[in-house]
Amino acid sequence: MNKELKREDVAARRLMLITPLLEPGLDPATITALKKEISQREATSPRSLGRYITAYYKDGFDGLKPKTGDRRNAKNLPSNYDAVVEQAVILRRELPSRSVPQIITILEMEGYAKPGELKRSTLQGHLLKNGYGSKQMKLYRQKGSASRRFQKKHRGMLYQGDIKYGPYLPIGKNGKPKQVYLSAFIDDATRYIVHAKFYDNQKVTIIEDSLRSALMQYGKPDAIYVDNGKQYRSKWLTNACAKLDIRLQYAKPYHPEGKGKIESFNKYLDAFLAEAALSKPKTLAALNQLLDVWIHEYYHKKPHTSLGDISPEIAFKTDTRALTFVDVATCAKAFLHLEERKVDKTGCINFAGQHYEVGMDLIGRKVDIRYDPQWLEEIEIHHKDKIPFKIKQRIIGENCGCHTELPEGMSPREVTTSRLLDGLNKANITNRTKKKVAVLYGNKNSSEDELNV
Repeated sequence: MNKELKREDVAARRLMLITPLLEPGLDPATITALKKEISQREATSPRSLGRYITAYYKDGFDGLKPKTGDRRNAKNLPSNYDAVVEQAVILRRELPSRSVPQIITILEMEGYAKPGELKRSTLQGHLLKNGYGSKQMKLYRQKGSASRRFQKKHRGMLYQGDIKYGPYLPIGKNGKPKQVYLSAFIDDATRYIVHAKFYDNQKVTIIEDSLRSALMQYGKPDAIYVDNGKQYRSKWLTNACAKLDIRLQYAKPYHPEGKGKIESFNKYLDAFLAEAALSKPKTLAALNQLLDVWIHEYYHKKPHTSLGDISPEIAFKTDTRALTFVDVATCAKAFLHLEERKVDKTGCINFAGQHYEVGMDLIGRKVDIRYDPQWLEEIEIHHKDKIPFKIKQRIIGENCGCHTELPEGMSPREVTTSRLLDGLNKANITNRTKKKVAVLYGNKNSSEDELNV
């Protein structure tokens, strides 16, 4: 009876662990993240959590109970050996330096096993299988140890991004050498380069151009994984990813190992830069043209051992997962930047060194400007009292003033006479009449005929 109660306690604990993973509608990436979180918090391996979920869907609560069968007895293992291993893992996590004999002693004292029932080598093998062997724990405790390797199952699940310092080109003022920078995104599952291009700066706008190009050519990923550089920590990138339903994930500070795939590509790129130096490109366009040829004709066609000795091109093109594309309008809207300006007394605003006419009805009021840094000829104006509208740059030529149109409904009507002059003329006639009568009545010598005039 006591053993059955313990089995039920173990099943209840397992059910508590997997309850968040049983929520309907969870996508594979979310389930993986939850498994990792639960594993770190509860000292249970992700593999075990997956096994518990399968058992629960198959046999319900009973499926979570530790197995008791001939197989266990054939190996002379206790019937509750799964629970024993779970507790052993917890004990090892609590104090990584605990030896297996110490763990066995604790388990025997707590009633999980009879004295002498647990074998050191058997339990040690199970700890090793779950990732908590003695050598593994020593590796985990080492500072600067490598991150656990991972690889997504299908294309489009994760793009890794990075910026790399490039060569100097004579593109500065008066042909002065200026350093260029590479912004690239790589598909995690296939090592396929979805975008790579050199730029003459390392501002956030190059990330925007890179990500937009990747989305339009190869589809929207489930997530992107980048480092903590200020270009990636921008409010714009956070908002854009949220609007496009892309999870934005950051590598841990000072631990670039998690971005191993893009870092590996950067090492390949060093070989390209050495070759490109022999060609001595003079412009960004020339360097990017060489890069494009090198990627598509060499890198994408080169077999990778991590892909089973097939090339990134073959891995990407033969992947069965469908690509998810974003329409141009949605993409453009998600990539808009936002700033605020006050409309001047002429109904215009100055923005990005250009003059835009907003309208007389917004004079003195603040408006929100939504714009694409790559296309400033037209911007979008937002105000709480008006429907959003687009305006173009105001072109001011030589000896030409800025003429502002009156808002609709305020244009003057077509008239044929002056109301001011008509009013003055009417007033003049009235005044002359009153003046003449006053004079006539005031003339005592006037005849009766004159008075009747």
